[in-house]
Amino acid sequence: MLAATALPVANRVVGARSPNTEPEAGGYVRANTDWLAGCRFGIGVHWTAQTVPRTGPAKAFPQAVADFDLKGFIAAIDRSGADYVLFTIAHALQRLPAPHPVLDRILPGRTCERDLIQELAEGLAAKGKHLLLYYNHSCNSGQDAAWEQAVGYHAVKKDHLAENLMEIVSWLGNRYRKLIKAWWFDSPYSLDPRGPHNSVTTDMSGFQFPWERFTAAGKAGYPDRLVTYNPGVAETYLYTTHQDYWAGELVNLESPARGRYLDNGLQWFGWTCLEDRAWVHTQLDTPIPAPLYSDEAILRNVQTCNQHQAPMTFNVGIYQDGTLAPGSVEQLSRLDRALKGGR
Repeated sequence: MLAATALPVANRVVGARSPNTEPEAGGYVRANTDWLAGCRFGIGVHWTAQTVPRTGPAKAFPQAVADFDLKGFIAAIDRSGADYVLFTIAHALQRLPAPHPVLDRILPGRTCERDLIQELAEGLAAKGKHLLLYYNHSCNSGQDAAWEQAVGYHAVKKDHLAENLMEIVSWLGNRYRKLIKAWWFDSPYSLDPRGPHNSVTTDMSGFQFPWERFTAAGKAGYPDRLVTYNPGVAETYLYTTHQDYWAGELVNLESPARGRYLDNGLQWFGWTCLEDRAWVHTQLDTPIPAPLYSDEAILRNVQTCNQHQAPMTFNVGIYQDGTLAPGSVEQLSRLDRALKGGR
């Protein structure tokens, strides 16, 4: 996602054989995705340490977390009709909106007192909605140079890097358990040069990132939790067979699902920007743009996906106080009514 503008925009996705009924290589059995297949559409948000308000200066991240209007956010999600939220907890900068002793040990000052993840998860669960979490290891071309050094990205031996990242993820899984229904892991191409994109900026000679162990860490506390790794825009490359659904990063609405499963056996899932192609709102004193697509185009895309038991996710712009782009919320609310047969 960080390198989305540098990736090819052609959507080459095909589908759609059913998943293997036998265990994958290494004995891995993919988790049941029926609950995800039963979803119509969801909202993704990139609310990060780089997000700014609609007007005025940005707050320091811990203060922004403390002041996040969760009640208003959940009300907007409810109004939109979205079945789930895909919430970003770390992106370009490794700063989490929650307490985390592992981060405190690795690099102090990167966590918050308020547990926004817990509150969000419980609030959505009360509305019957699912929470999926986006996580980025933040070792991407020096965007967070201090973190790269502290976590071990540039160490001669990379085993400590892997152990640190697995401990971060497993701690979160054990803390929130079934409140986290799925992980969406970004930027594997900064840890592993084998895929269609290579943004590794350290010496990985003699080291293979342990994806299978990382998947196991991702399922800590809730074995049925889904895991995916994003190989880039419209890419279906597998860093490991030990994952459960497709990351599905897309740049438009031109490649809806053709089946529930991709040719590699993963559950279909899509995620594209509804209005701001930059993903994160970082421009001070600037409104989030209007939606890119007509109501008819959105409805046609989601209906096609849903015919194949495939959910579509729309990244919606969000301000630092937690306010979602009003025009986007209203468009998705109209989508919800149309899908239900109303107007």
